[in-house]
Amino acid sequence: MYDWIRPLLFKMDAETAHGLTLYGLGVAHRSNLGSFVVREPDDLPTTAFGLHFPNPVGLAAGLDKNASHLDALGSLGFGFIEVGTVTPRPQAGNERPRLFRLPEYEAIINRMGFNNDGVDALVRNVEQSRYEGVLGINIGKNKDTPNDKAVDDYLFCLERVYARASYITVNISSPNTKGLRDLQEEVTLRRFIETLREAQERLGSQHGARKPMLLKIAPDLTEAELDSIAEVLIAASVDGVICTNTTIDHSSVVDDPHGHETGGVSGKPLFLRSTEVVRGMKQRLGDRVGIVGVGGILEGDDAAEKMEAGASLVQIYSGLIYRGPSLIGECVNEIRRRQDHRDGR
Repeated sequence: MYDWIRPLLFKMDAETAHGLTLYGLGVAHRSNLGSFVVREPDDLPTTAFGLHFPNPVGLAAGLDKNASHLDALGSLGFGFIEVGTVTPRPQAGNERPRLFRLPEYEAIINRMGFNNDGVDALVRNVEQSRYEGVLGINIGKNKDTPNDKAVDDYLFCLERVYARASYITVNISSPNTKGLRDLQEEVTLRRFIETLREAQERLGSQHGARKPMLLKIAPDLTEAELDSIAEVLIAASVDGVICTNTTIDHSSVVDDPHGHETGGVSGKPLFLRSTEVVRGMKQRLGDRVGIVGVGGILEGDDAAEKMEAGASLVQIYSGLIYRGPSLIGECVNEIRRRQDHRDGR
């Protein structure tokens, strides 16, 4: 079905099409027409960070920033869903247009800027949904919060989402909030993570359940910077790392009419670099910190390669725009096929 609809969506402004697609998924779900949208894949049970997933293919943060489409997205067959990025206070994000398709490159450029309705609205939406699957909530800081106060924003969000999240992702790697990536610098990151880890353990005791905390990192880090981040993750006993966010490297898309737009590049051009980061972090971290691979997954082979590079789970986003919901099952089936082949089944 998506193959029929996509040409119409691609005639629209990208952000308008994004909203319309989510609205259409909601209508299909409420009308019990989900089977016409996609066939859910068979389970492929996976364990990571102490959580159990029906399959290892999840939705990356950014598609459903306010958790307002959880029920519809949950019916597509994802093994888990991550919502956000959410900030303490509502913010409009950057001016439109701020989302661009690059079809020749199967890429997206976005400079959304953490547009969302605020953490309290997101929590209400989660409470009102019927979704019972694994839910990650991705947290960030408001644009006007200086970096020396950033940890306060993350603590504010962590405390409010903790009860409703299966796991929490700390996003310090978006290129669309000025100065945010500076929080990845080793000394700053060490203090920042230690503070959040203390809050995580305190909240775990208060709620009687410890929720995993993951860190989402950029693909544009040097090997030395990745070394430092790995040391911090191990020292602080962080549960997991998501590799990676979008890239500020536009060199592969400069010939596209939108190639010079400001913002992070996702989709196919990100695949090789994000997979290199997964492989490198696996070598550094071993089994001490779990890895989620995301970036440039547009077919089942891509997802399986991320897993073989060292990821325990994968996430998709841009691939959904180019391939539609059938990509989920394709990824699950290829991961299963390769696992069976490796195990001699």
